[in-house]
Formats: sequence, structure tokens, C-alpha cells
Amino acid sequence: MAYSEERISYRIGHGYDLHRLEPINPDDTDDARAKPMILCGVSIDHDHGPVGHSDGDAGYHAVTDAVLGALGEPDIGQIFPDKSPKWKDADSSLFLRDAVARARASGFVVVNMDLTIVLERPKISPLKDKMRLNLANLLEVPTDCVNVKGKTHEKVDAIGEGRAVETHAVVLLRRERR
Repeated sequence: MAYSEERISYRIGHGYDLHRLEPINPDDTDDARAKPMILCGVSIDHDHGPVGHSDGDAGYHAVTDAVLGALGEPDIGQIFPDKSPKWKDADSSLFLRDAVARARASGFVVVNMDLTIVLERPKISPLKDKMRLNLANLLEVPTDCVNVKGKTHEKVDAIGEGRAVETHAVVLLRRERR
């Protein structure tokens, strides 16, 4: 049987992100300064934050790349380059909204999403429900179609030493019937 674009009803995408964490210094004006920690749109009280061009939300970045990957689109860094002043300190929900809009424009909807956040501290268990709600709203799915898991790195390497946050996301898209 010959390959046919129309026969593909489902697509899976994987996204990954990692941000270095540095102590937050509000007086620092350097472009490489740490920002307050935000994961999946939730502000987290922490003495360290991500270094990044946008707001550094590694959760939203991984999910955005998962959606873009499922579509066969360029990755987040190509669409929203970190050299562009337009995206400096940008709210990362803009990136995820754009990826979902691209999916809809291509005839796809999100079925479900699974995200793993690897972070030594703080623990994200108390924040998972809010993260799931934020993600569900952006992905336009019910909250029971969104999962967020927190893992530590058992004090191994930069993540385990509290010097980085790592995220992995998997998204399933379904072609809408028209």
C-alpha cells in the first residue's frame, strides 16, 4: 500500500528542554541573568531561577516542542529564536498557543500530553494541579488528558545538584474529521 498523508490520523511528538539555574539577583542587569522560576505558567518561590531569553519556562518549552515535533514543524528555537529581541522575556504561553494554533491550522487537535519535570528542589507535587490546569487550557483539552510528573535526579549531575531543570513531554495529536 502506498504512503498517503490522508491516512495518517494520529501523530506523536516528543519535546525536551533544559535550563541552567542560577541564584536570582534582582540587581543583575546582565542578559544572562536568572529569572524568577516559572514552570507551566506557575510562579515558584525559589532562590534560583532559569537563565533564558524568554521567561525560561522549561515546561511550556518542552510541550511546545512536542506539538511542533508531531506536526513536523521546525523546533521552538527556529520559530522563536533566542537572538530576536521580540522574544526577550516573553511569556512562554505565547509559544505554546502558537504551536496549538499551528496544529489546528493543519487539521489536528491535541488528544493528550504527558510531561516530566526533573528538578531536585523545590518539589512540584503541591503545584501539579495548577500546572495541569494551565496546560489543559492552552492545549484545549480536559485536565484528565494532561499529566505532570515530578522527578529528582538523586543528587547526580547538574540537575541533582540544583544547577538545572530538565523537562520531557510527549503529545498525541489526532486529525479532526471534516
